[in-house]
Amino acid sequence: MRGEHAGYACGAVLGYLGDLIAADPRRGHPVAAFGRAAGAVERRLWRDHRGHGTAHTLVCAGGAAVGAALLERALRDRPGARTALTAAATWAVLGGTSLGREARAVGGALAVGDLDVARERLPHLCGRDPQSLDGPQMARAVVESVAENTSDAVVGALVWGALGGVPGLVAFRAVNTLDAMVGHKSPRYRRFGWAAARLDDVAGWPGARLTAALAVLAGPDRRGALRAWRADGGAHPSPNAGPVEASFAGALGVRLGGTLAYGGRVEHRPVLNGGARPPQVPDIERAVRLSRRVGLLALGVTVAGRLAAGTVRRRSLRGNGRRTR
Repeated sequence: MRGEHAGYACGAVLGYLGDLIAADPRRGHPVAAFGRAAGAVERRLWRDHRGHGTAHTLVCAGGAAVGAALLERALRDRPGARTALTAAATWAVLGGTSLGREARAVGGALAVGDLDVARERLPHLCGRDPQSLDGPQMARAVVESVAENTSDAVVGALVWGALGGVPGLVAFRAVNTLDAMVGHKSPRYRRFGWAAARLDDVAGWPGARLTAALAVLAGPDRRGALRAWRADGGAHPSPNAGPVEASFAGALGVRLGGTLAYGGRVEHRPVLNGGARPPQVPDIERAVRLSRRVGLLALGVTVAGRLAAGTVRRRSLRGNGRRTR
């Protein structure tokens, strides 16, 4: 048992370092392969019905989790291979380095006034209509996306990895990917994507709260981050994006939220940290740096939590063994 938890800790650290060094490849990424498989399943199962969408979610996310569990179990007597599997899975599901890279690409284009390039790169971060946005609006979109994806692409995965090992890592990324694919409120997916969206809300809950707490701890304005989280975190339509974006807004001293457009659909969202100034281009780099600090802290917290849980369990087993003698 001790080796299992230590092996996970080593694998998680190695996988995190792998993401820092290699990031996501342009081609052949495992998550992209999962997306193609999920798309093929969707073509067979799609009906404008919640039941069919639930089946799609169970087949795709459940199949990925079961496959990961079987692979991990097959390596239970090979600690080195199991650590390598954890490292590979952690690298595959994390996206923090790619998140920062794409945010900086948009920020660099905005800094030199090249709005066309900024609009071309923005869809790599979020699903907003870039043609309807000017420079300051794109800066706001990037900061909001960095905040939300710090939870989705880094912290949430680390939390579920600490809780469930490789199956937890894989299941979280599968659910998050399905939500991105079908969990939005377009006419095609309003009912079909309902299960994926609700499951993503549940899976993302612990990671979002940890992300918000770590943004308070790691941000340049701790009081502002905590104040914005408490005041505005619950106003956002997403139960998980709200606390994260509000805490980032307070930590960075900027105002987020407001009107935005998704695929021709206009939404008017509550303003977060409303007394602050709107984001500017330099705030993109500040958000990326805060995201990196939050990710590193999350790695430390989740690995320490996993090791502590293993220690508690070993002591409990020893105590039970003494009582049965």
